Amino acid sequence: MKFNELQNINELTTYVESTYSKHYASANGVQSMDLISASGLGLDFCLGNVLKYASRYGKKNGANREDLMKIMHYTLLAINEHDLKESDNET
Repeated sequence: MKFNELQNINELTTYVESTYSKHYASANGVQSMDLISASGLGLDFCLGNVLKYASRYGKKNGANREDLMKIMHYTLLAINEHDLKESDNET
């Protein structure tokens, strides 16, 4: 790919996988995102985090690339939340 998309997708995959060992979860594996999603606020939560990390970009020394990874991760979560809402609307 012309703009290293595949390399960046692979890096994002590694980043996302690494976050699951860092998140707080209950003994049965429930994470905050599970509860937020179940409350119907998942899409707004994810989009808010995309905005947060996008507005923070360039302001935390050395965290720019990590902020971009977080933006992409929350974008993927937002896509999932969007798809869940769409499938609920179809039933």
